[in-house]
Order: sequence, then C-alpha cells, then structure tokens
Amino acid sequence: MDTTTATAGGAVLALFGGALLLWCASEVRLRHLVRRRGVPAVATVVAEADAHGELDSAPLLSFSAPAVTGAAGPGRCAELVITRPRGHTPLRRPARFAPGASVRISYDPRRPSRAVLAAAETGRAAVADLLWTSLGTGCVAAGAALIAAGLAG
Repeated sequence: MDTTTATAGGAVLALFGGALLLWCASEVRLRHLVRRRGVPAVATVVAEADAHGELDSAPLLSFSAPAVTGAAGPGRCAELVITRPRGHTPLRRPARFAPGASVRISYDPRRPSRAVLAAAETGRAAVADLLWTSLGTGCVAAGAALIAAGLAG
C-alpha cells in the first residue's frame, strides 16, 4: 500500500474511532445523569404515524411533564411530551414496546424531550455500550497501525 494512502486511511479510521468513542462516552454519561437526577415518570408507547417510524428500534413515547416557564422553575400547566428515549439500540423493537404499553422512564425537567428508559426497562444496555466501545477502540487501533505502517514504509 502506498505510504500516503496508508497514512490518510489510518487518519480517517482513527478519527472515526475517536469520534465514536466520544459519542459513546457522552451518551452513557447523559443516560446516567438523567437516570440519577431526572424526574421518574410513566410513559405510554404511541403508535407510529408513518411506516418509517416503525423501523426505528426506539419506541415513540408520550408522557406529561410540568411546563417550564423561564428561570423561575416549573409552571402550573402540564405539557404533553412525545419523544424517543435516548440510548436504545437493539436491532429490532422488543414486543414489550407495543403501542399502548406503559414503560418507566426518567426525563430531564429542564428539557423534557430528553428522556431515557429506566434501568429495569433497558435489558442489555451494557452489552450494546460495550459493542460500540469495542468498535471505536478497534477503529482507533487499526488507524494507528495504518499510520505507523505508512510512516515506516
């Protein structure tokens, strides 16, 4: 392989792996923060309005949250929030997320659309996080090896 091609390919692969690792770490941190400091609630799985939404593995959730009015804190009116939970990455949507099912969530009171499934609802989230982390680490390692081979040759 040409030196320039190996170096450029290694740099792209290492940058992709690094970005994937940063994304994975920020998502895990966000989910832990929202679960720990967020407001627990029960959401209802909503039927999808279009066929493309049914292909998404994360269910569409609906729940009520107090409306936030400025910096003064929660208001008196409740708002209906329709969102998808963060960090849900199975290949297919599990049957327990059928429309009309109730699921436990936690949401950020300042941004109610930022919701995560409760720890008991996630199943094997640690396995998915480990998969993405392994993929990012492998890309960084392969990119570094290509860069080293390009510089040595």
